[in-house]
Amino acid sequence: MGIKEKKALKKNLKKAASKLSGSINKAEGADFLPLEGGPGLKLPVEKPLQNTATVCYVGRIPHGFYEKEMEEFFKQFGTIKRLRIARNKKTGKSKHFGFIQFESPEVAQVVADFMHNYLVLEHVLQVHLIPPEDVHPKLWRGFNYRRKQVDWVQIERKRLNKERTLEEQQKLVEKIKKRDQSRRKKLAAAGIDYEYPEIVGISQPTPKKIKFED
Repeated sequence: MGIKEKKALKKNLKKAASKLSGSINKAEGADFLPLEGGPGLKLPVEKPLQNTATVCYVGRIPHGFYEKEMEEFFKQFGTIKRLRIARNKKTGKSKHFGFIQFESPEVAQVVADFMHNYLVLEHVLQVHLIPPEDVHPKLWRGFNYRRKQVDWVQIERKRLNKERTLEEQQKLVEKIKKRDQSRRKKLAAAGIDYEYPEIVGISQPTPKKIKFED
C-alpha cells in the first residue's frame, strides 16, 4: 500500500468516525429512533391545557342565601357576570342549586377549589366548574333575578273568591261531594269509624221583587 492510499484511508476513517459521533449525539437528544433508520426524532411537546371554564355550579344552597347574598359574598373573589338560582316557576321558592359566571377563568377555578365543601348556614356547599361545552345555551336566557316574582297566592285567592253563577256554584259543590265520598270510602276500608258533617250546597236564591215607580 502506497503513501497516497494510506492517506486516503485515514481520511475515510475520520469521515466515518465523525458521522458516527454525530448520529450518536443526535440519538441522545432524540426521543426515539425510526426502525427504518435515519436520524432520531423527538416527540412534540404537549402544552398544558388551559382552563377556559367561567361557570360554576353551586349546590346545597341554604334558605336565606339567595341572589343578593350570594352576589355580595362571591364578588370578593372577582367580577361576577351573571348569577342564577333555580327557582320554582309557580311559587318562586329556591331549588337549592344555582350557577355563577365569572369574567376570569382563574377566578372561577379559585372559587371551585376554595368554596367546595364550605359550610354556609349549616349547609355544605357543593361547587364545581362546568366545562364550556357542557353549559346549556338556554341557561341564562331571559333570566333576571331582580324582576318581581309572580304572586301566585294572590292570583289563586282571586280565583277562589270570584263571583260564580248558580250553575258554577252547583258544579263546585258536586266536586266537593265526590271528593268527600272518596275519602269516606278510604277511611271505611281502613277500618276508621268517623262521622262527617254533611256538606250543604247553596239553594236556589229567591228572586228579588222589583218595584217600579209611577
